[in-house]
Amino acid sequence: MANIKSQIKRNGTNEKARQRNASAKSAVRTSIKKVKLAVEEKDLAKAEELLVAAERLIDKSVSDGIQHKNTGARQKSEIRRLVNSLK
Repeated sequence: MANIKSQIKRNGTNEKARQRNASAKSAVRTSIKKVKLAVEEKDLAKAEELLVAAERLIDKSVSDGIQHKNTGARQKSEIRRLVNSLK
């Protein structure tokens, strides 16, 4: 464990950020799963609605630095392709 006061404070900050990032990543994964489930049920209207919400979450996680931009682009491409397959 750190003895330096500033490092002890920094450890606390890092832990808060880690928890916030984990929560955001989990929300993105959940939204992607919801889109995939709607596609499996062949519900185009619901899938398109969930797609918009998922893409918004993905864009936010990329802009906040939680995910790499290529990861976000890949995820958006995958779910968009699935929804388009219903049309």
